[in-house]
Amino acid sequence: MKAIELFEMGGTPYMCAVSVCGLLSLFYIVKTTLNFVRKNYSNRGLDLILLFGSLAVVVGLLSQAIGMYEAFGIIHSVGDISPSLMAAGFQVSMITTLYGSFFFVISLLAWGILREIYKRKENN
Repeated sequence: MKAIELFEMGGTPYMCAVSVCGLLSLFYIVKTTLNFVRKNYSNRGLDLILLFGSLAVVVGLLSQAIGMYEAFGIIHSVGDISPSLMAAGFQVSMITTLYGSFFFVISLLAWGILREIYKRKENN
């Protein structure tokens, strides 16, 4: 599957919201790294990296819950559905969560590394 197809399958509004959070996290990773390279050590950017990374995964989970709620409503009104159709629905519902988790892992790693650098420079 192509990335565009996954983006559309995950629901464009939800995927855009996760993307904005993830991109803001990446922006603050780059900004904080550049500040550290310039010897301008501040922990302000560190908090924002973790905030937007966490927000990306939470928005992904929220959008999955909304999608599952809507799907269960449809399943209830239709009645009997095939297990393969149900599995396909679960698979699609995981797209936003996986996408948000991807940004969260990157943010968490960058936050940990940059925080350690900040602590070492603060102690010197």
